[in-house]
Amino acid sequence: MTIDLAQALGAKTLASPSLAANAASHATLGGINYASGASGILEGTGSLFVGRLPLRTQIDNFEVSRAEMVKMMGENGTQDHLKNAIFSITIGSNDIITYFLPNLPFVGNYDVSPTTLQDIMVSNMTFHIKRLHKLGARKIVIVDIGPLGCIPFVRSIHFLPVGKCHEEMNTLIRGYNQKLRTAVHRLNQETGSGSVFVYANSYQVIIMMLQNYRDYGFENVNDPCCGEFFPLSFCLRIGDENEISTSICDDRSKYLFWDSYHPTQAANFIIAQHMLNGNENICSPLNVRQLHNYKL
Repeated sequence: MTIDLAQALGAKTLASPSLAANAASHATLGGINYASGASGILEGTGSLFVGRLPLRTQIDNFEVSRAEMVKMMGENGTQDHLKNAIFSITIGSNDIITYFLPNLPFVGNYDVSPTTLQDIMVSNMTFHIKRLHKLGARKIVIVDIGPLGCIPFVRSIHFLPVGKCHEEMNTLIRGYNQKLRTAVHRLNQETGSGSVFVYANSYQVIIMMLQNYRDYGFENVNDPCCGEFFPLSFCLRIGDENEISTSICDDRSKYLFWDSYHPTQAANFIIAQHMLNGNENICSPLNVRQLHNYKL
C-alpha cells in the first residue's frame, strides 16, 4: 500500500531500506523504509524473531538517518525537507495477533485485559508519534489496524467456517482504532497549524472489500492465493527464486489475500486509492493527496 501511495504522488524509485548503506542519501528520491517484519508497537511483540525491530528502534534508526541528512544538507535544509515529507506509520497488527496466540514460550503473549491492551498500545503509539514529531516530522499518516479476525491465518487456527470472522478479535481492534483516532485528533489540537496528523481508516476499506468483493473485481476473499487455508500452510520460497513451497492461485488479482496474513497487490492498490482520495470517513482531517498538497 505504501508503495502504491508513493508512486501515485510521484516517487520515481522505491524507498530505500533504512539499514542499507547510504540510505540517508536516498531520502530526497524515494524516501526511506524503516519497517521490520514481525515487529509491533510493543517491545515484546515478535520476540520469537530475534532480528525484528520494534517501533522504538525504527524511530531510533530514523534519528540516525536524520543526523546523516544534517551532514549533507545542514540543519535548516533538513528541517525544510522533513517538513514537506510524508511519514506513514502502519503497525499494530502483530501486537493483536500475539495477544490471541496461545501462551507459549518465546511467543510473547500479553496477559492483560483487552481494554488494558488497547490503552497500552495507544499510549505507546502516541509517545512514538510525538518523538517523531520532535525530530522534525510534520505530515504524519497513522494507519489503523484492519479486521485481522477475517484473515486466513486467524480463521484457520480458530476453525472458522467460510464467511465467518473472529469477532472477539475484531471487536478489540475496533475499540483500539477508536481510541487511536481520538489520540490523533488530540495531537492535531495540541500541535496547531504547524503539523498535520492524519488518521487513515483501513479497517473500513477492507470491510467494504470483504462485503462487496465482486464490486472490486475479486472472486475469492476467504482463501490465500499462496498457501492453503485448511490445513494451514504458509507461502514460502525454497530452492531457486521461482520455486514456491506450496500451491499458488492462477490469478492473484482475483484474490483479496496473497498469503495467510497479507493482502494482494490488487487489494493494496484499492486501499491506497481510498487513502489518496477518500472522504473524512476514510482519512481525517485530510486524505493523503490533500496532505501532499498542503502547505505548512
